[in-house]
Amino acid sequence: MLHVNRRIKDIVGSTTLAITARAKELAAQGHDVVNFGAGEPDFDTPDFIKKAGIKAIESGFTKYTPSIGTQDLREAIAAKFQKDNGLVYKPNQIVVSCGAKHSLFNIIQVLVDDGDEVIFQSPYWVSYPEMVKAAGGKSVIIPTDASTAFKITPDLLKKHITPKTRILIINSPSNPTGVMYHKEELAKIAEICVAHKIYVISDEIYEKLIYDTNVFTSIASLGQEIFDLTITVNGVSKAYAMTGWRIGYAAGALEIMEYIKKYQDHSTSNPTSISQVAALEALKASPESIDQMCQIFKKRRDLMLQCLDRIPELSYIRPEGAFYVFCDFSKVGDATVIAKQMLDEVKVAGIPGDSFGAPNYIRFSFATSDARIQEGIARVAKWIANQSSSLKV
Repeated sequence: MLHVNRRIKDIVGSTTLAITARAKELAAQGHDVVNFGAGEPDFDTPDFIKKAGIKAIESGFTKYTPSIGTQDLREAIAAKFQKDNGLVYKPNQIVVSCGAKHSLFNIIQVLVDDGDEVIFQSPYWVSYPEMVKAAGGKSVIIPTDASTAFKITPDLLKKHITPKTRILIINSPSNPTGVMYHKEELAKIAEICVAHKIYVISDEIYEKLIYDTNVFTSIASLGQEIFDLTITVNGVSKAYAMTGWRIGYAAGALEIMEYIKKYQDHSTSNPTSISQVAALEALKASPESIDQMCQIFKKRRDLMLQCLDRIPELSYIRPEGAFYVFCDFSKVGDATVIAKQMLDEVKVAGIPGDSFGAPNYIRFSFATSDARIQEGIARVAKWIANQSSSLKV
């Protein structure tokens, strides 16, 4: 019998990746699939970024770099943090990794010991509980719903803190709900974390995709005490359509980041040298390219919501950022079964909410064209209508 590490044995594969792979497989077979499962922008990486990567290859910048990333890139990240977020980190407080997911994994491996508790809300990003399992920790999941706009309240947080609480993870804007924490909400959460000496992992990967009049706030910017307890995570994947380049980064107290560096030294070593050059070019760029993409996403969000509003059986909380709508299918049936049936029967891919700790929901991504949004939601509406008709018969 195969012997597997007990921590790894119980890890569950990513449903997001599985559904997306199945949708691509059906499309390759010639089916007209509308893929609302994608967790990445459908835009191509901007040309000026690609050219920087090509130049790096042609100039021979293809060797090892420092494990934590090049000095130039870490300086650019430090400048970004100060300019965009009001956070002052030195380059030696920053570790560049192979995507924000890798950054999160490193932090949890370093800060969580056997039995330590990590708090986050449901709905949650699919990888948080699996990362905690891999570290030997325990996930303490705070259930949220539409009544709290899918956000943790101070009272909910206090109820779930124990002597074993080590970390709180905040993802704002959120995958899968698209909601975000506002400054006043973060200030109350920060006060609790400071009082209980709880570390905060602030997952800010969707920071640049904010809609309407919403303003993004980094929790670490709300005072020195919470700054010292926070590890801020970000990357270039979502804002610059660079998912495959695999560049993420984390910044925090020097002592913590030194341990993360040691851990990365013996796992991946440095992220790809070529991708680091491309990421540096992205961070140096004018915000206009991001703003343009964000405006397109806002129009797509509005279009998807308009289409969903015509389906009385479905409801949602209006997303303030990211590129997802989290739809409540409880009036239709079992969302996990529905997601599979819709992919098989009408070729619409959505990610079932049980992957995010919210089994009544399905996540739809609007990282696709207007035409595909209209077509896909029309198929969903017709499928739901047919189910209702068959039940009446």
